[in-house]
Amino acid sequence: MTLTLRQAALWCAALSLCSLLLVPGQVPGLSGEGRLTLGVFVLATAAWIAGPVDDTYVALGAGLALTVTGVISSDALFGTLGDDTVWLLICAFVLAAAVGRTGLAGRAAAFLVSGARSVRQLVHLTTAALVVTAFAVPATSGRAALALPVFLALAKVLGERRRVVVMLALLFPTVILLSAVATLIGAGAHLITVSVLWEATGERIGFTEWLLLGLPLAIASSHLAAEAVLLTTTRRADREGPVRIGADDIQEHSDSPVTGPLSPAEARCALLLSTVVVLWCSEPLHQVPPAVVALIGAVVAASPALGTVRMKDALRTVPWSLLLFMAATMAMGIALADSGAARWLVGGVPLDVPPWVFLAVVTGVSTAAHLVLQSRSARSSVLVPLVVAAAAGAGVNPVTAALASTAAAGFCHTLPASAKPVTLFAGIPDTPTYTPRDLLRLSAVLAPLTALLVLAFALAVWPLLGVPVS
Repeated sequence: MTLTLRQAALWCAALSLCSLLLVPGQVPGLSGEGRLTLGVFVLATAAWIAGPVDDTYVALGAGLALTVTGVISSDALFGTLGDDTVWLLICAFVLAAAVGRTGLAGRAAAFLVSGARSVRQLVHLTTAALVVTAFAVPATSGRAALALPVFLALAKVLGERRRVVVMLALLFPTVILLSAVATLIGAGAHLITVSVLWEATGERIGFTEWLLLGLPLAIASSHLAAEAVLLTTTRRADREGPVRIGADDIQEHSDSPVTGPLSPAEARCALLLSTVVVLWCSEPLHQVPPAVVALIGAVVAASPALGTVRMKDALRTVPWSLLLFMAATMAMGIALADSGAARWLVGGVPLDVPPWVFLAVVTGVSTAAHLVLQSRSARSSVLVPLVVAAAAGAGVNPVTAALASTAAAGFCHTLPASAKPVTLFAGIPDTPTYTPRDLLRLSAVLAPLTALLVLAFALAVWPLLGVPVS
């Protein structure tokens, strides 16, 4: 393996810092367990940034190192796999597999998109449809794969308007990534954030609370991004002229009917998905945990009589690597909090600033973090424990700070490799798509807009919804 100059410099800095941590007395105020935790944390972060090893392998190695050295117990390490947020994600993927086996996605796309009569209307109808998919598919990469046939159908119909097709290719991953904040299951990073908050502060954010706080931000950021994509990739002449897209155009890229009466399987799946989402949203009324609701839905979705997918087929769609990554990084978060390493790490940072300045720094750093850490979950694993620890010293509500960091970290559009949906739509054969230059142009506009919008929600909107700034 050949290291680049940047990677070599990063590893030299990480190893030098770890060597310093191993010398007793060189790090006053930090316990032995704290020094071990911080050393493992630094090496794991360096490996995520500059190492060729899989992120999950690095996280498991870090969790194992913390367990072997006695920083955390084996029960703490393995117990994270039994966390209800992990089960929520597993069951959500089973439900998504059941939906994918039916033609509901194609029907929804045909219903929404066929109503567009102008390019701008098409853009915002598509955006609205993509936001809704956050409730049905619990991963941005899965939503991108689900939306790809719809994009291909639109690209074929609009083939003579090349810049409009390029704009749509950029619109799909942009909205998919920014709208993930709508729900707790929108990204694995959300579950890591919830776990860190629970371990550090004892406060747990449920599905309903996340929906209340995240959905308005998802809608606002998605439609703002849609306008940014439209204006940065097309000219006025491209946006003029009528748009005519019919259900037949969508049908060409769908294996199941997109019009006509629902089949029995589609009707059962639609009813099941609607029931699960309603129960998730009404948790304060019935007090049934979202993970239990999801498990009931998954059992019904895979049942022989009522289901649309076999359980073993549905379980193949579960990203077990992501779940192991989440469990291991949850254990790292426990170690950072319990050992005092997180508090020590932010102890030297000047925190005597107004809350809005602290939150502005958090959103700015989190927005730019994708340039260093490509994995969204890894970004939350590194940033959220530090943000939560620093928030207490700055007099800021840890929940507000953690949510702002997680929401801002959802921006990852600068490079084709910054996120899987961006990579997927950047390399579609025989279809016009965007270039790295298009991404950079959009990022220059959208990055500050996204950060400012998250900051505005943290300071002005979330306090109205019960999450104060301090």
